[in-house]
Amino acid sequence: MLELVSGLTSDDLVICLISGGGSALLPLPANGITLEEKQEINRALLKSGATISEMNCVRRHLSAIKGGRLAAACHPARVVNLVISDVPGDNPMDIASGPTVGDLTTCSQALDIVRRYAIELPSAARTFLESGEGETIKPDDSRLARVTTHLIATPQMALEAAATVAQQAGITPVILSDRIEGEARDVGKVLAALALQIREHHQPFSTPCVLLSGGETTVTVKGSGRGGRNVEFLLSTAIALNGATDIYAVAGDTDGVDGLEEIAGAFIAPDSLERAWARGVRPLQSLDSNDGHGFFEAIGDSLVTGPTLTNVNDFRAILVL
Repeated sequence: MLELVSGLTSDDLVICLISGGGSALLPLPANGITLEEKQEINRALLKSGATISEMNCVRRHLSAIKGGRLAAACHPARVVNLVISDVPGDNPMDIASGPTVGDLTTCSQALDIVRRYAIELPSAARTFLESGEGETIKPDDSRLARVTTHLIATPQMALEAAATVAQQAGITPVILSDRIEGEARDVGKVLAALALQIREHHQPFSTPCVLLSGGETTVTVKGSGRGGRNVEFLLSTAIALNGATDIYAVAGDTDGVDGLEEIAGAFIAPDSLERAWARGVRPLQSLDSNDGHGFFEAIGDSLVTGPTLTNVNDFRAILVL
């Protein structure tokens, strides 16, 4: 990428297509840091419970191309970013770790995040951050003066599309938020409680309705199971609902991959726990082991879409009849 944009002039136009997943697809560790070292830091961050913004802050400051560095390399050419957002809040500097936009965060903030989650850094990476050498390109940098950014697909757009489908089916759609974060199992408990309140008391919404939400939850990995944030959310939701009738849910990553496997997510129904127990699968044990994929595979309710060729973060829908 850097070779492609070298030697450009003010007469050149660079069109950058940016989407979620770009952090992994555009790895160029900073000088003195190996790819293996950065991969290990990334794995530790993924397991730590850090938010996507926190993870991307660290990744930007350990990169030789992210954090606006690719845009700076394009100078003095004009740069047009067409961006598909997969992050809560749609902040361009968090999408693919912002290779072509200015970054407001600092090396000091990246170090604070590393300390907060007790991430062990190789000596080269720590020196790179502590010395300030890893500082990213800031929004007021003159090399970014000819950069424009356009969001062409976002989580909110996906939720609005789902709301239209619900309305056509005679179901009242309720968009809760496009930026829900936090531990997946905790979000599952909260949304289950809301669904039960609606079912039993018709508050704060009347049935039939569907609760729609997006964003990116996190999973603090403590077990050795197979899973991702969407199946962890659903398993926690199912346990909290405890077989309540007339409540169904689906959740998945819009790119078709939840966690590390090509399983987008899963479905739950009032009989999900009963079917699991009948097969000798213990829901609480599966949750403790972070084994959402194993749980839903056992009851035949995994959601497998194949590659969707887009990514606007997670999608969750809870139907209350």
